[in-house]
Amino acid sequence: MGIKSLYHVILTVGFGCMSNLVFGQNLIRNPSFESFVHCPMKLGNLEKDVKDWQVPTLGSTDYFNGCSQAMGTPKNFNGEQPANFGIGYVGFYMLAPGDYREYLQAQLIGTLKKGEHYTVSFYVSLAERSDFAVKEFGIRFSEYPIKVETTKVLSAMHLSKLQGDTSNYVEIKYSKFYSDEKEWILLTQEFVANGTENYMIIGNFKDNKRTQRFQTQRRINKGSYYYLDMVSLHPTGSEKMNTSLAITDFELDSIHVFKDVLFNFNTSKLKRSNQKELQEVVLFLEKNPSIQIKISGHTDAIGSNNFNQKLSLNRAKTVAAYFMQNGISERRIQYEGFGSERPVATNKTKAGRLLNRRVEFVLVE
Repeated sequence: MGIKSLYHVILTVGFGCMSNLVFGQNLIRNPSFESFVHCPMKLGNLEKDVKDWQVPTLGSTDYFNGCSQAMGTPKNFNGEQPANFGIGYVGFYMLAPGDYREYLQAQLIGTLKKGEHYTVSFYVSLAERSDFAVKEFGIRFSEYPIKVETTKVLSAMHLSKLQGDTSNYVEIKYSKFYSDEKEWILLTQEFVANGTENYMIIGNFKDNKRTQRFQTQRRINKGSYYYLDMVSLHPTGSEKMNTSLAITDFELDSIHVFKDVLFNFNTSKLKRSNQKELQEVVLFLEKNPSIQIKISGHTDAIGSNNFNQKLSLNRAKTVAAYFMQNGISERRIQYEGFGSERPVATNKTKAGRLLNRRVEFVLVE
């Protein structure tokens, strides 16, 4: 599997359980929208269905999950988008007639530190039934939760009337329009904190006249609807934050097995208490920028060959996405899955099958 396919990685690593770590800590709870209160049954019900996420306006942001017939994945009312990792993601209008807007709001795990650098990222994919693709995604930070009774743009006028600091605004702006309808596109941006940031809102904070857009010529709903998944916010500047971890001297061109990076049966989600080993590799790659990493995923022998091959690929994707979320360029990462073809232990015992559900890596110059 080549580098290009890293763009549709959807990470379901449990970043919430990393709150005891300094480096790589994701300050967003439920980042890939997998934890929910209710299986979604209707449009615009995100705030009632999804844990740890709210809507700051009257806009009706949507939640999609594979558990649902009405609001399922991959097919939904605005097109079709598979969830490569997990079974949930959100959908919202970045552009619509009459300046109608939808947003997402999350409370951060902790207040950002003044003057420190942070990186925010998430994945997006344009819905097929969109007339337009947009060029800019906005992120607004606030001191207190925002709730404004409007279905239109969350404007500077609205924000000026609210309590607390809402001045920190980040815009992810690229030279191309986000018009991909099949693959997930990773958007990322670094910024400096004011020290008052407790909440984060994602959406389009510009009216229709000021929004840079590209018409897809479909003329179906005269809007721009995006799917969004895997939201990450973490401190930038890993070199200072990793002083507590020793830099392991890995041998090049040799197979290394993640001893603590193991997976439960039939899942590609990382188990708890395994990020330290991953961080050791992150440190090594940071100190050796000319080194690339090749990741391979493996399963036990239970299940069909096709299922195991896909599962092993997803496990390799999980680890690859972890490195990307921790600042390693996707150009340095390759991954593939081998299913149950290469066992390292017997598949006749529970302990042996656990060892076969693994990820290996090779470091090359």
